[in-house]
Amino acid sequence: MNPRSAPSGTSLAERARRVIPGGVNSGQRSIPGLTDLVITRAAGARFWDADGRAYTDYHAAFGPPLLGHNDPDVNAAVAEAGQRLDLCGVAVTEGEVRLAEALADLVPSIERVLLTSTGSEATFHALRVARAATGRRLVVKFQGCYHGWHDSVSLNVISAPDRVGRPDPISTGILPEVLDATLVLRFNDVAEVRAAFAAHGADIAAVIVEPVPHNVGCLLPDQEFLVALRDECTRAGSVLVFDEVITGFRHDLGGWQKISGVTPDLTTLGKAIANGYPVGALGGRADLMDLFSTRPGAPAFFAGTYNGHPAVVAAALATLDKLRAEPVHAHVYRLGERIRAGLTEVFADLDVPAVVTGHGSVFVSYFMPGPVPRTYDDLLRNDAGMFIGYRRRMPAHGIFELPLNLKRNHVSYAHTDADVDHLVEATRAAVRDTVAAGGVTELAGTATMGGAPAGPATMGGAVPARGVS
Repeated sequence: MNPRSAPSGTSLAERARRVIPGGVNSGQRSIPGLTDLVITRAAGARFWDADGRAYTDYHAAFGPPLLGHNDPDVNAAVAEAGQRLDLCGVAVTEGEVRLAEALADLVPSIERVLLTSTGSEATFHALRVARAATGRRLVVKFQGCYHGWHDSVSLNVISAPDRVGRPDPISTGILPEVLDATLVLRFNDVAEVRAAFAAHGADIAAVIVEPVPHNVGCLLPDQEFLVALRDECTRAGSVLVFDEVITGFRHDLGGWQKISGVTPDLTTLGKAIANGYPVGALGGRADLMDLFSTRPGAPAFFAGTYNGHPAVVAAALATLDKLRAEPVHAHVYRLGERIRAGLTEVFADLDVPAVVTGHGSVFVSYFMPGPVPRTYDDLLRNDAGMFIGYRRRMPAHGIFELPLNLKRNHVSYAHTDADVDHLVEATRAAVRDTVAAGGVTELAGTATMGGAPAGPATMGGAVPARGVS
């Protein structure tokens, strides 16, 4: 198409809204102030919009492209696979076998593994098989952790202050009895975990946790907290599930469980497995995994037409090969450390109360006095207007960070030291301008993950979910 005759972002977005509810195919993509953004190309550390503007991308689709957008080695592997195979939907392919072997070799908890198309499917099946194995009802999750869209865990992610400590579903249409079967605890609170097991241990099927809650930026876990989860689950006969959809491979080839030395019973993976191709995985103890109906006669149903699609399997194999062969983690860890140090200096120079935290390739700046937050309650002190306000100004400097409260940023193998220098100085300018403007108070309450009424009203489909800060 001739660029001069190409439709503008505004016209394409208007067409989208006529045929796609809200104009986007995920609720996390409709961003106030950016509703006319249309992306036409992505490569390396950047993407381009329909009006030809380039952005250095630190949002990175919530984290999958660890190697960078459109990595040539991954794309070549996918193209080669497409010359030989497409979806047949029966039996198994050599690629699926090789990928399962690689995951079992890399991740400490994995003895058997099954592929899914998304991380949400992986966490869904993890909880289903935990209930099948234990015959129990209750699931434990933690405030601020997100484990996908399914009903059992669709609550208490980014909650308003008045919704912390009670059920805070992120959607209407969920049966109250499903919500009642989920216990929500405070992350990093060992005493609360022990109390929950003392009261309900005989009925707890599973504990599911992001070992690092990255869906609210970055809450680093206390080692004693992860150890307590392992001890209590072992003692009660409950299944410990590490949701490593974000931490897996991005932080280490063995996931956070390798970093911490705490081994769960089941692990869910996604995002960084295939550098952006749609794949997830569930793996863990053989006795649990063998309960799935992929073994004839086993009781926990498991299916998915697109599971193990040759294209995404090829992408995953190529991604893992590159992560093992090249200094990807050394590069992104070094740049991440440079960014966190540079941003800390910026906020000190501007006399802006802020805490810069993260791990490895993940970084986030909370606008509040220190110390580094440990729980979701700590994050309630974050100035959402400043958080969103400076990010709204970053595109003017050619940089994209998702302008929604508490969302993290990511470094890829394609980012450079020059990109880091640009990011730090652009942040300085954007924060300075946001301070001068008094923040962005009209967007301080904007989010896309929560606030639906609890109780019987949860079944009232006409009740809209409200935004929270």
